[in-house]
Amino acid sequence: MTASPLFEFALLSFVSMFTMVNPIGVVPVYTAMTAKLSPHESHRVARKAVFTGLVILLAFALTGQWIFRFFSISVNSLRVVGGVIFFFMGYEMLQARLTRIQFDDETTHEYINDISITPLGIPIVCGPGAITTSILLMNESKSTMESSIVLGIIILIMFITYVLLIGAKQVTHLIGENGNKVMLRLMGLIVMVISVEFFFSGLTPIIREIFKIQ
Repeated sequence: MTASPLFEFALLSFVSMFTMVNPIGVVPVYTAMTAKLSPHESHRVARKAVFTGLVILLAFALTGQWIFRFFSISVNSLRVVGGVIFFFMGYEMLQARLTRIQFDDETTHEYINDISITPLGIPIVCGPGAITTSILLMNESKSTMESSIVLGIIILIMFITYVLLIGAKQVTHLIGENGNKVMLRLMGLIVMVISVEFFFSGLTPIIREIFKIQ
């Protein structure tokens, strides 16, 4: 019994967005950045960061086609560039490299507002890979149902990210430093595989057009 096309599309969308947003990989960065904050303040950072990421991703998903027309960008070109971006992101994840964040002398209120939007909201939760993926998936959608699936998956992944951040200290303690590195490397490998698919699915039509191959 074969899976339905809608289920396959939903699964592809979920895996692609999940690996690009990488909620588990966000946890140790968030934990380091909120180490000196109270639980209430930490939760406030999580809410604002996830909300920022959600708004950005939905905005790009819904306006992606308009952006293409306005800047005369082809979907195939974006697939190629997206593939390159994904590959380098996947390579970084494969090395289990994590961003190091330091406190400075600003007030707690200013610090919370600053890190919630940048760098937590953008680009850690909602980076160029996630933005590109949201645009590509919406352009791959061939029906209103598929478009709704993409939007629903973006919301679902942001909710998962929020839940993980709320329980960040428990999650980090549960999987440990080595477990987190293993997860980062595994997701990095998945991202690199997806990057190859995106790259060649965009490059093949471009080459055919250049050499007039039917």
